[in-house]
Amino acid sequence: MTLVDIRDRISHVPGIRRRRVHVWAVMVTAIVAMLIIQSVVPGWRFVPDLGGHLGHHAVLAIFLAALICEYVDSSLGMGYGTTLTPMLLLAGFDPLQIVPCVLLSEFITGLGAGLMHHRDGNVDLIRDRKVRKTLVLLSLLSVVGAVAAVTLALSIPKFWLKLIIAIIILSIGVVILATIRHQLAYRRSRMIVIGAIAAFNKGLSGGGYGPLVTGGQVVSGMPAKSAVAVTSLTESLTCLVGLSAYMLLLRGHVDFALAVPLTIGACLSVPIATLTVRRLPEGFMRSSVGVTTCALGLFTLAKIIW
Repeated sequence: MTLVDIRDRISHVPGIRRRRVHVWAVMVTAIVAMLIIQSVVPGWRFVPDLGGHLGHHAVLAIFLAALICEYVDSSLGMGYGTTLTPMLLLAGFDPLQIVPCVLLSEFITGLGAGLMHHRDGNVDLIRDRKVRKTLVLLSLLSVVGAVAAVTLALSIPKFWLKLIIAIIILSIGVVILATIRHQLAYRRSRMIVIGAIAAFNKGLSGGGYGPLVTGGQVVSGMPAKSAVAVTSLTESLTCLVGLSAYMLLLRGHVDFALAVPLTIGACLSVPIATLTVRRLPEGFMRSSVGVTTCALGLFTLAKIIW
């Protein structure tokens, strides 16, 4: 019996999955309770200052936002940086405070989510040849796109870039919904274009990768569950490359105050998110990806115009 066979047998045991949910619920409840008490009673300290110079209320809010956004991201392959970055901007944080920290947290959680998707049977990273090819292709595009984005970020007209990306995201969502009853043939050429644009946008803004890559894979013929898992892994590499470029260009002068609460909150969502994907039918996953992609495209367009 191979390790893959053992993994497949273990992932089908309901008791193990139930224990994972129970452990997850206890950990999240305990952390949230401690953060709430620290916020209400400043003299009480159960955990260290996770956010450095951030206040206890801010740490709690950032932790909960990361937990929710990453749950959606690991379940549907999109939504973490796309929704979290605008929220932090509205809260008054500077883009150079936000983007590197979002990239760091998504590097860690994306890697963990991809491996958990494999373990839970949502994707087979070892035996599925199409998945392996897509993973390698998107990974190569991630390196090129992320480096180009960071190095050219100051010279590109961001308004037009965001507008084009928003239109692409919305278009992909419409195509997914329009072809919901049809299995599309896999086209590598589509993935090359979409992957390059998505990686560039990720390095530039910290978001926008998931809707393009997950939706693009579905449009290109990849099953929705496999698309979500592949997106998690390739997005992790994109974040690592983008973060390294920021560290190099800023000569290490990056404010990582947001990184710890973001990373802890996001990591805690991964074990339950991959189980959610496991239980959802493929048709429902595909329609959910389509609707969410359209919604994020419309939201991005509205934010740009108004």
